[in-house]
Amino acid sequence: MLSPADPNWVRSDDFHASFLIPYDETLDHALKNAAESGLPADIAVHAGQGKLLNLLTRTIGAKRVLEVGTLGGYSTIWFARALPKDGQVVTCELQEKYAKVARDNFEYAGVSSKIKILVGPAADTLPTLPTEEKFDLAFIDADKASNLTYFLQAKRLVRRGGIIIVDNVIRNGTVANPDIDDENVRGVRKLLAHIKEDKEVDATTIGTVSEKGYDGFLYALYL
Repeated sequence: MLSPADPNWVRSDDFHASFLIPYDETLDHALKNAAESGLPADIAVHAGQGKLLNLLTRTIGAKRVLEVGTLGGYSTIWFARALPKDGQVVTCELQEKYAKVARDNFEYAGVSSKIKILVGPAADTLPTLPTEEKFDLAFIDADKASNLTYFLQAKRLVRRGGIIIVDNVIRNGTVANPDIDDENVRGVRKLLAHIKEDKEVDATTIGTVSEKGYDGFLYALYL
């Protein structure tokens, strides 16, 4: 989270979730287990975004999902639940410690059979994936400095008509602030500059306010 969330945003999140997102002990366990294991659980997607990712996956009838940035596996579980029995999530995680926590969470959630974790730098593991069996959707939520590297690999692996979502591209408005120039902001700007010239994708960014603060995601369609 880049800045504290406005209490009105938190209240609104809780209000809408009380109608649309029933309490889920399994997902709650995943967050608690991650936090108790020392993972930065506060950077995981919030429940509303997890539900959105699940709905999008179901809407397009996805069977294969690529995720860059596993953390404790919270979003991965949302994806796995959206897939048919023979579906698969391939998720990339840099640190073995995080991957172990995620595996425990997958086992607890009963979705281990649908998930494959690739441990190591995603810039190294993604190029090893073959292009013969395409993914329907890719979700990028890892180090922002490497956004473009991950996006280009996702584009290589996603089918035509598939979706690529990149999280945390608004960053409390800092990406559009010329006075701010850290590596995360530069990573988002570099991605945006590439997409502007890439005629094979069509994309937009959606700003969001939530319990996580002011941020947003990029939604790209591979034409």
